[in-house]
Amino acid sequence: MTTPFDPARQQASTVCLPPGNWATVLDCLCDHFKAIGREQWLDRFARGRVLDAQGQAVAATLAYRPGMRLHYFREVANEKPIPVQETILHADEHLVVADKPHFLPVTPTGEYVEQTLLRRLIRRLDNPHLVPLHRIDRHTAGLVLFSANPETRGAYQRLFPQRRIDKRYQAIAAAMAQHEFPLVHRSRLVHGEPFFRMHEVPGSENSETHACVLEKNGDLWRYGLSPVTGKTHQLRVHMAALGAGICNDPFYPHLVDEQDDYARPLKLLAQSLRFTDPLSGEERYFESRLTLQW
Repeated sequence: MTTPFDPARQQASTVCLPPGNWATVLDCLCDHFKAIGREQWLDRFARGRVLDAQGQAVAATLAYRPGMRLHYFREVANEKPIPVQETILHADEHLVVADKPHFLPVTPTGEYVEQTLLRRLIRRLDNPHLVPLHRIDRHTAGLVLFSANPETRGAYQRLFPQRRIDKRYQAIAAAMAQHEFPLVHRSRLVHGEPFFRMHEVPGSENSETHACVLEKNGDLWRYGLSPVTGKTHQLRVHMAALGAGICNDPFYPHLVDEQDDYARPLKLLAQSLRFTDPLSGEERYFESRLTLQW
């Protein structure tokens, strides 16, 4: 007998079946997710990896009904291990703070499912309720804050859109003697081509970064970066726009088509987080134990 898995513990994805003329839920899923073969869906059904709204495994022959809500577990065949190790800096009933190494994604995406910070922490802490309160890029290292308790999650989530959390980054890039520091860079960022790259366009500003110089080492400087907004790749795009793309950046200012080189990580670190705890009112400060080497 196949035992249904817990969609919360396994971080299942959810789909609401669209209108159509399919005979079975299998037919609908195959047509809706064209990148996933029919044999792969049949295998998932056979292993109890497709669930109904109540978390019970369903059969591939189940009659299709528009609006039906199904849970399914994203899987990547032969997922490649990422040879880096995260560190848990803090854990209580409400919050978990992790130090994420370079190259490790925060959440499942694309070719990464099990090899993500979220899935690793769920297994280590045995807490299926973990949810990241913010994201940093796969190539970026440093602090990531997680909610550990659904009942208090909203209070911590509101810190970010209300800009009540101070985020400090460090980056190593080429010297920029042409600019006076500290400086503020604002621009309008939109998705470009390929879809995962951002670029600046004319128009009303939707991103803001404060930058200063922390240390000089010949042709390379260590910068302190404080993002006021949280657009995708904001710091990476802004540094490239200022004339000094962050060292080893495979996306900016130019896209480099190459495999991960663990000896050459992106020189960008989410170095500290500071905020007033919305539950206790106490000042909370967390600092990464990772460092950027010249």
